[in-house]
Amino acid sequence: MTALARWCVRHRLATVVLWLFVLGATSAAAVSAGSAYSNDYDVPGTESGHASALLDAHFADGGGDVSTVVWHADGGGRAAADGAVADRMAQVLDRIAGLPGVGAVTGPYPAGGGSDTAAHAPVRYGPGQLSGDGRTAYATVTFDAQADDLPVEQAQAVVDTARAAADDDVQVALGGSAIALTEAPDAHLAEAVGVVVAAVVLFLAFGSVAASLLPIATALVGVGTAYAGTTLLGHAMTVADFAPMLGTLIGLGVGIDYALFLVTRHRRGLRRGLSVEHAATEAVATTGRAVVFAGVTVCIALLGMLILRLGFLNGVAVAASLTVVLTVVASVTLLPALLSFIGMRALGRRERARLAAHGPRPEVTGGLATRWSAFVERRPKLLGALAAVIMVVLAIPTFSLRLGTSDQGNNPASSTTRQAYTMLADGFGPGANGPLTLVAEQGGADGGGDDAAREAVEHLAATLRTTEGVSSVGRPAFGHDGETAALTVVPDSAPQARETSELVDRLRADVLPGVERDTGLDVSVGGITASYDDFAQVIVGKLPLFVGVIVALGCVLLLLAFRSVGIPVKAAVMNVAAVAAAFGVVVAILQWGWGSELLGLGSAGPIEPFLPVIMVSVLFGLSMDYQVFLVSRMYEEWLATGDNRRAVRVGLAETGRVINSAAVIMIAVFLAFVLSGDRVIAMFGIALASAVALDAFVLRTLLVPALMHLLGGANWWLPARLDRLLPRISIEPPEHTDAAAGVLPSPRGAGPKGPPFTAAADDDRTRA
Repeated sequence: MTALARWCVRHRLATVVLWLFVLGATSAAAVSAGSAYSNDYDVPGTESGHASALLDAHFADGGGDVSTVVWHADGGGRAAADGAVADRMAQVLDRIAGLPGVGAVTGPYPAGGGSDTAAHAPVRYGPGQLSGDGRTAYATVTFDAQADDLPVEQAQAVVDTARAAADDDVQVALGGSAIALTEAPDAHLAEAVGVVVAAVVLFLAFGSVAASLLPIATALVGVGTAYAGTTLLGHAMTVADFAPMLGTLIGLGVGIDYALFLVTRHRRGLRRGLSVEHAATEAVATTGRAVVFAGVTVCIALLGMLILRLGFLNGVAVAASLTVVLTVVASVTLLPALLSFIGMRALGRRERARLAAHGPRPEVTGGLATRWSAFVERRPKLLGALAAVIMVVLAIPTFSLRLGTSDQGNNPASSTTRQAYTMLADGFGPGANGPLTLVAEQGGADGGGDDAAREAVEHLAATLRTTEGVSSVGRPAFGHDGETAALTVVPDSAPQARETSELVDRLRADVLPGVERDTGLDVSVGGITASYDDFAQVIVGKLPLFVGVIVALGCVLLLLAFRSVGIPVKAAVMNVAAVAAAFGVVVAILQWGWGSELLGLGSAGPIEPFLPVIMVSVLFGLSMDYQVFLVSRMYEEWLATGDNRRAVRVGLAETGRVINSAAVIMIAVFLAFVLSGDRVIAMFGIALASAVALDAFVLRTLLVPALMHLLGGANWWLPARLDRLLPRISIEPPEHTDAAAGVLPSPRGAGPKGPPFTAAADDDRTRA
C-alpha cells in the first residue's frame, strides 16, 4: 500500500489522466453499445417458469410492450358506449394507431371512426373491453418494441394523444410499462441532492472547500466508471434495470465515506508536521488498508448472492461489487494524487495559520465525542439496555414482512398509471390488473388429437369458472401445435392481495390435480402473482443458507483481523440487529403505508421478493465498515496499553466524530434516492438510510461500547492454540508517532498477554 500511494503521489498527473481516460473510454463504450437490462424473474424449476417457457415455445411472439388506455364516463348520465363518447374515443384510438412505434390497437367498439380510410392498420375490436355498467372501457396499445427499447418520445405521444380526449365528463388514463417511462423523474436528481448534502457536511467537518470536494470527486469518478461498466455488463449476463441505480446508491455512499476516512487521516498527518507527500502516503498505508478491508467485506456480502444461483440476482451482485471495487481503488489511488495537488489547502485557513505560527503540536481529542465516550463508560448497563430496546421495537414490524409484487397500483395517486389501474379495478374488478395465465399441454405419449385436446381444455375452463376466487376465464388460445393452450384467469382480488396468492395455491394443490387426472392435461399456473410467489418461495428457502454463509465469512475476517472470539460474535449480532430494524422501518413505511403517500411512494403494498437478499448483502457489508473503523482503533489502543476501558473510551472518542460525519453523509445520499420516484430504489434508500442511522448512532456509539465495557478483557480473548494457528494480518497499523505523541505501541503480544499498564489512563488526552 505504501509503494502504491507513493507512486500515485509522485505521478499525480499520470494517475489523474489515467482515471479520466478509463472513465471516458468506458462511458463511450457504454453509449455505443446501449443498455441491455432484463427483469426476468422466472426461476428455472418453478411452475411459473415452466409456464413462461411453454408460452415462448408454442405461441407466436406477441410483439412489443402492451399498454392500456382507459376511459370512464361519469358526468351527465353519459356512458362509455354513448354515441358521442364512442365516436370521440374511436377517433382517438385511430390517431394512436397511426403514431410512430405503435403496432396495433384493440378497442371496445366494433367500428372505429375513420379507420377504414387510414393508411395504417385499422383498430381491431376486442369483446369484453366495456364494463358491465357501461361507464368504463379500455383499449390495448401494442408497441413495436418492448418498453426497455422504446423511445420515451413515442410513449409520450400516445399519452398526449389519449389525454387530449379528456373533459369534465370523461376521464382518460393510461397504464403499462411503456407509459411508466413518461412518469420517470430525472434520474440524476437524487444523485445531485445527495452530493450537495454530502458536500455541506464535509465542509462543516473539514473547514476547507478543497478538502470537502475531493471525496466527492473521487466517488463520482469511481461510480461513473462503474455505471458505464454495469451497462456493458448487461450485454454479458442478466442485469436488472435497477442495478445501475442501486450501484450508484451504494457507490456514492461508501465511496464518499472511504475518501472521508482517508482525508481525515491525511489532515491529521499534516497537523503533525508531515509533508504533503508523507501525509498522503501514510494515510493510504494506514487507513487505506482499513478501507480495502471494509470494501472486501462489502464485496463478500454482495457476492454471497451468487450461492443462490439465481440469474436475476447474479447480475445485481456482480454490478454492485464492481461499483464497490472501483470506488475502493479510486480511494487509494486517485485520492492521494488529488491530495498532492491541493497541498496544504487540505487544512482550513485557521489550521494552516496555527500550524505556521506554532508548529505541529500533539493532537488532543476533546469535545462532544470525548464527553460522550466517558458518559457511556460510566453508565454502560443503562445505555446498553436503552439501545437494545430501541432495536427490538423497530424490528417488530419485520415479523409482518410479506413478500409479493408491487405494481402500478402502488404508484402516487396523481400518476396516470395509478389512475388507469384504479379505473380498471373499479370497472372490471381488481383482478383485471394482473390476470393469471394457465398453460395446458396434452400429457402422455399420444395427445389424442386436436379435438381431444380442445375438449380437455374446455373442461378445464369450465372447472375454473366455478372455482372460488375466480372472476372470469377467457377463451382458450391454442398454440401452433394445436395441443398447447393458454387460458387467462381473472381473479376477483388484486394481484398483490393475499387472496390472489391463496388462489394460486388452491389451483395448484386442489383444483388442477383433479382436472389433470380426468383429462390427461399437464397444467402450469403462470402470470405476475404466480411468478412472484414462486420467486419469493425460492428466496425464503435459500435465505438461511445465504445469511449463514455471509455471517460466517464476516466472522472469519474479523477473527483474523482482531484475534478475538468476542469481537466477531458481537459484530454478527449487531449486524443482524441492524438488518432486522431496518426491515422493520421498510415494512412500516411501504407495507403498512405509514407516510408512503407523503413521501411520494404511493400506496402501501408488499415488499419485493428480491429485496431481502439484496438488502441483507448490502446492509451486512456496510455495517461491517463501521465495525472495522471503530474496533481497529480500540484494538490498536488495547495492544498498546492492555487496558480495555481505555481502549474502548479512546477508540470511541477518536472515531466517533468521523463515523458520525460519515453516517450523516451516507444517510443523506441514501434518503436522496427516495426522490428517484422508483419504488424499488426507494425501498433500498429507506432501508440503507435506516440501517446506517441505527448502526452509527445506536449500535456503534451506544450498544457496542456499552457491551465492551461490561465484558472487559473478555472482548479480546482468543484460545492460545487457535492464536498459534491463525495467520496474522493487520488492518490499520499505528501511524508513526513522534516524541510528542506520548504513548508508544507495545511489542506484539504485550497487550492482552502482558501486564496491563494505564499510563494516563484517566486522562482523556489520546495519541494523534
